[in-house]
Amino acid sequence: MQLRRLRQLRRGKTVKAVKTAACSFVCLVLCLMSGCASSSDFKLQDLAKTDMDVTADIHLEQTVFLLKTLTEKLYNMNSAELLKTPGATIDSRINQIFQCPPQVFSRDPETVQKENMLLQGFDPAYTGDRVYAVVLGLYTMIHKSYAGKCELYALDFLDAQNLYNSARNIEILVWRLSHRKDTDGSLFLATNQCAEPVRNLSFERLFGKLISLQDTMARIVASRSGRMITRTVHQAAGMVFLPIRL
Repeated sequence: MQLRRLRQLRRGKTVKAVKTAACSFVCLVLCLMSGCASSSDFKLQDLAKTDMDVTADIHLEQTVFLLKTLTEKLYNMNSAELLKTPGATIDSRINQIFQCPPQVFSRDPETVQKENMLLQGFDPAYTGDRVYAVVLGLYTMIHKSYAGKCELYALDFLDAQNLYNSARNIEILVWRLSHRKDTDGSLFLATNQCAEPVRNLSFERLFGKLISLQDTMARIVASRSGRMITRTVHQAAGMVFLPIRL
């Protein structure tokens, strides 16, 4: 009889301990949520993010901000491209381009898959909006280098080689923007102005920041994964865009 009471007492203590632990866990989650609730950007899914995920999200967010600035500047320098789409404004084009995942918003029958739009922007036969084509192609490429994700979580993995290749592709794009010309001898898209008395190198600074962000993220991922990056010694003049694989 006493043995049975002793067992019941132990069982009661065990149940009480489990309930106490469960309550403590719930309180901890609620504290974390209430502590983060002061930030309007907090989402419950953020609890599933690692430090690497947060770092990647910040890099991607800054990259998109720079790309939007680049888009606005390109349209200001190449206003004729915007007129090719009736009723389009710079803001409407930016909203169309920077969907996640990237989408093609164009009634132009010449528009091809978004992955090929970087090439399409330098095609002499193309009569559509070259700013739209080039920026959407660039954004799609960078998005693919982040594993094609809009946000990263603990089970997502980045490939350092993809990030490195995307940085080299931006360098190739910069060269093409500065050297590739249409059949009439004019550049497909105007960017930097080096002639006196007005020198405008703001595009060069923007592209430099984009390259730096991709290279930095590639080094971070490589250091965490322990994988080596195959570095490419290239001359942009003779290079094709490097592959970004999912």
